[in-house]
Amino acid sequence: MTKFIESIMVLHNILIFIMKIWTLIGCLLRKNMRAIIQHHTIKYDIYPLSTISVERLRLVPRKVMVLDLDETLIHSHHDGLARPSVKYSTPADFVLKVTIDRHPVRFYVHKRPHADFFLDIIGQWFDLVVFTASMEVYGSAVADKLDRNKGILTRRYYRQHCKMDNGAFSKDLTVINPDLSKIFILDNSPGAYRGHPNNAIPIVSWFADPSDTALLNLLPILDALRFTNDVRSILSRNLHRPIL
Repeated sequence: MTKFIESIMVLHNILIFIMKIWTLIGCLLRKNMRAIIQHHTIKYDIYPLSTISVERLRLVPRKVMVLDLDETLIHSHHDGLARPSVKYSTPADFVLKVTIDRHPVRFYVHKRPHADFFLDIIGQWFDLVVFTASMEVYGSAVADKLDRNKGILTRRYYRQHCKMDNGAFSKDLTVINPDLSKIFILDNSPGAYRGHPNNAIPIVSWFADPSDTALLNLLPILDALRFTNDVRSILSRNLHRPIL
């Protein structure tokens, strides 16, 4: 009887060990799958423009697209946090070491899925401008990394260029271009474009979801915007619902 009980206990321990190994394998597989999804290249087919479309582009002005950074194109956390509020399944895309108030701070920056591809496409369509409410020492370093030495994010505005509106930072687009028919902003924060709701494309905030496709979902409307005389003729109809 004792040997039987001992055999049962051994079998029980073996089963527990197997279950732990299986759980570990499952976690590793899910982690790798999330990494594959996040960095998987997705194409947005760009077909040659027809003769009519080429002529149409010649007749309308080239637009300025203003880009927010945090929670729009990237999300970051720094080593001053005891415990990050978001758990990440993949390593940071890049790490920034900046000095703020004489204190060195390390930021771990994650790119929104398909951010590089998105920037490559819209860089062909618009004049791009970075406008972030973050401090310049941080925002400039992030923009440098996103630019990837392509020279598409050279024009930048930071916290000192924002206005305070009811305790929040707002972005005055006329600082960049006084002609509001030719400029629009992509931002996750409604307060940022409170003064220019008809020149805004809202986007849902991004923190860690590797399957997010919001940037890709924007490409069709952005493709259409470059053919308009006045961006407000389209963006004033969006009812300010964020792109998911």
